[in-house]
Amino acid sequence: MFDGKNISHILDFDAPKADNLPLYQEKTKRLSISGVQLKYSLKLEGKKLVLTETGGQYLLKPIPPTVQIVEAEQAPENEHLTMQIASKVYGINTAANGVIYFKDGTPAYLTRRFDVKADGTKYLQEDMTQISGRTRQTAGENFKYEGTYEEIGHLIEKYVAASMPAKENYFRLVVFNYLISNGDAHLKNFSLLQTDLGDYTLSPAYDLMSTVIHLPTETDVALQLFDGDLDEPFYSSYGFYGQSSFRELAKKIGILPQRLERILTHLLSKGEDVIKMVEDSGLS
Repeated sequence: MFDGKNISHILDFDAPKADNLPLYQEKTKRLSISGVQLKYSLKLEGKKLVLTETGGQYLLKPIPPTVQIVEAEQAPENEHLTMQIASKVYGINTAANGVIYFKDGTPAYLTRRFDVKADGTKYLQEDMTQISGRTRQTAGENFKYEGTYEEIGHLIEKYVAASMPAKENYFRLVVFNYLISNGDAHLKNFSLLQTDLGDYTLSPAYDLMSTVIHLPTETDVALQLFDGDLDEPFYSSYGFYGQSSFRELAKKIGILPQRLERILTHLLSKGEDVIKMVEDSGLS
C-alpha cells in the first residue's frame, strides 16, 4: 500500500463537512460520484497523506453524506471487507486498499491508484463505457447501466491479447459480485489497463461492495447477464439468477467447460471462509 513506509492510519485533517468544505475545494477537486459516493485525491508527502488536485496516488472515500442509503456509516468498512474477501478468500486481483481515519475519528476507505506508475506518470486505463463508446450523449443518463456482462466478455476477448485467462478472471468477478450482493457492478467498474509492453490486461478489481446493506431494495445486478437472460429457464421459474444462468454466460463468452467447473467449484466452496471474515470484521 505504501511501499514499506510506516504511514499513520490517522489523517491530520477532519472529514469533509459543512464547516471545512473550503479546505477540500481549495486543495482537491471532487473526482467523481458513483451514485452518492464521493472520492477525493491524496498523495504521499514524506510520511503524510495530503489532499491534492494533481499527482494523486490514492483515492479517499469518506462516509457518504446522504440520507438516501441506510447504514451509511458502515460504507468504508463494507468496501474494505468486500475487497479483502475478494482478494484473500477468492484470490481475485484487487486494488490495494485499507480503512483510514480522519483526525476526528471518522473512518474512510482508502485505495491506491493502480494506474499511477512509481515515477508519477500513468498507465492508460479505459473503463467499459469508454471502450464500448457509451456516453450520456450516446446512451442516455444511465449509460453506465446500458449493456450486459456478456458484452464486456466479448470486449475483453477483442482487446486483451491473453484473452482466455482475462475472461476467466472477469467471470470470477461477475459471479463474486452476485454472491456478495453487489448490485452496482456497472460498465465503469470494469477496466482494461495498458501494460509497459503496450498491450492490455484486465485491471485489478475496484469499487467492490455489498451494496444490499445500504440499498436493500436495489436490483441484484447492475447489468443483465446477457440479452434474453430473463427468459433463461431458471430465472423464468424463480425470478433470480441461478448456477445455470452463469453457466450460460460462461458459454456465451467462450470459457471452456472444464475450466468453468474448476472456477465454479472454487467459488462455491468458500462460504465458511466468508462468514468467518465477516464475523471477525468491524461490520455489525
